Amino acid sequence: MAEPLPLDPVTFEVLKNSFITSVDQMGEQILRTCYSFVIYNRDFSSALHDAEGNSAAQGNQDIAVHVGTLHFTCKDVMRAFEGDMHPGDVYAINDPYVGGTHFCDVRLIRPIFADGKIIAFSQSNGHWSDVGGSVPGSFDVAAREMFREGLRITPIRLFSQGKLCKDVANLLAANTRDPASIIGDIQAQAEATQVCEREILRLVDKYGRDTVETGLAAVQDYVERAVRQRLAAIPDGEWETQDFIDRDPASGEGMIPIKVKLTIKGDKAIYDFTGSHPTIGSIYNSAFGATFSAVAAGMKTFFPDLPLNSGFYRAFEIIAPEGSIVDAKWPVAVTGFLMPFEKIMNAIYEMWSKIMPERAIACAFNLEYLLTGGLDGRRASKPIFMFYDWLPGGWGGRNGKDGCNVTTACFGTGLMSQPVEGQERANPILTTEYEILTDSPGPGKWRGGAGVRKTSVMLEAEKTVISYICDRERAVVWGIEGGLPSMPHGLAITRAGADKEEWLGSVFSDVPIGPGDVFSRPTAGGGGFGDPLERVPALVLEDVKDDYVSVERAAKDYGVVIRVIDAELCDYAVEEAATKALRDDIRAERGVWLATDPEEVAAGYRAGTIDKLDAVRRYAVILDWDTGTLLAQTTSQFREMFQLRSAAKWGAGATTGIAAQ
Repeated sequence: MAEPLPLDPVTFEVLKNSFITSVDQMGEQILRTCYSFVIYNRDFSSALHDAEGNSAAQGNQDIAVHVGTLHFTCKDVMRAFEGDMHPGDVYAINDPYVGGTHFCDVRLIRPIFADGKIIAFSQSNGHWSDVGGSVPGSFDVAAREMFREGLRITPIRLFSQGKLCKDVANLLAANTRDPASIIGDIQAQAEATQVCEREILRLVDKYGRDTVETGLAAVQDYVERAVRQRLAAIPDGEWETQDFIDRDPASGEGMIPIKVKLTIKGDKAIYDFTGSHPTIGSIYNSAFGATFSAVAAGMKTFFPDLPLNSGFYRAFEIIAPEGSIVDAKWPVAVTGFLMPFEKIMNAIYEMWSKIMPERAIACAFNLEYLLTGGLDGRRASKPIFMFYDWLPGGWGGRNGKDGCNVTTACFGTGLMSQPVEGQERANPILTTEYEILTDSPGPGKWRGGAGVRKTSVMLEAEKTVISYICDRERAVVWGIEGGLPSMPHGLAITRAGADKEEWLGSVFSDVPIGPGDVFSRPTAGGGGFGDPLERVPALVLEDVKDDYVSVERAAKDYGVVIRVIDAELCDYAVEEAATKALRDDIRAERGVWLATDPEEVAAGYRAGTIDKLDAVRRYAVILDWDTGTLLAQTTSQFREMFQLRSAAKWGAGATTGIAAQ
């Protein structure tokens, strides 16, 4: 580790914050000039790098999934154009196999020259709503190789000494379903990198080139020192856990494990993914860059006061078996990398919750993507439309606090919840319902945050298909320290004129959809923290008043009996004697429930005597939620983790480290 660099404290602080501000200004530029609705809703990130490509600053709202990968793509561009970079050049890359995320995340990189020398790089990354491939939106869950996922852009020169290479830009745009927006976004991202360049050169004019270069190194060394000091203060030790992808669509049932062991030794953290499953036959694989970013984002959650740059990355090491689901190699499909990404983040949350119990947090909901594309029948020209949507959900319950309600996924908290008015203007889709979903929070002494449900109807459209990219239909969002799970993800569709909805689940692509078809999907809440039977009944009462919890589930999950006096006036009361008796009954019975034959639970679900939340929260049984068929291997895996995270913490009194009410 480098010694502290010779900058006085005031200059250091000014430069540190100026670097971050220069990146924030890139974001503001993109918001005001982008063409794609998805980028406008903040599916983008930016970074400032030093002359070696190391990240020196990110913006305050840049999303977690991108920032840990941007230095990889910057360095790959540097290798490709070594000795052939000029002022005004801008390069493009989206290659996940050299450190990117997926093909939709396209990065534009500009070298910043001062006195004829490259002193830094600015980078703008935006999620293009389509980059070609076999389905609208470029998310084909059945793809096993990248050739169905769209354009793979290895480093190319997109602007040459300030002039757009129109032939290259047109080639990229022509291979997408929305070429006009692509050209517009290229211009917006390129201009953003120039905004950052202008700010850095302003600092050079004020402080001198040498001081700015020293500052770019100093901010990284500062973060490295701070992280290493904190790691060194933690007793050496090992922690391990696992999370799961729901399934491999190309094989039989059974969840796909991602195993993580954290070792803290001295002033270094080592994350070992040995034992994780090999790559699977869908897009739900992660190349190394995305795995690296997930580790950085997960660990950074427990160091919230520090800036994030390459100094942070120096304090940890990753061991990822080649060819595993966390280190996929070309040409394995990786567009759905965000599914293992969020499993890694939540696994890291769980391990660090044991190291820092004061910051402990249960599992957060899983980000989902809905993609619908076709021809817009509202217009005579019938242009192609691309409806690309994601929803907020609930974060896990915390030590002493309930989880955050209706919050963007841990994948990227900078994302916005898309306004339906803008969606309806751009797409022949009408949203009929968008509301907080009762009973979505995972029960606990501190409950998870609430998710939502959104329902939409297809209007005038032709040749339209729908795809849904999600997870946690089977590896349901879990609680810790005795807390209970949330609820399964999945999408249902009711065809025009049909009386019954059709459950499509959480993994499908290229399903035809027509005018009048109604589709609806929930997002889960966060997992619960602590035994729900220890939750203060008055807090359960407030949750019922707020429609976070129903009267029925208050009794089933919390053992709190609530009398309805006047529901319209939110007038309810806790029946204290009945609550005490019911909680005693649940304590006596819940071990029996977990030992119930899963086939018996499946039969009860099919008969309607056991509902979905009963199956998950009481019996820890996972079914095909459409047919009620038992998923035996999945249930075995789910029960094992349920036992470790939830049941093992019951009956031991108040959980160690849980804050008192």
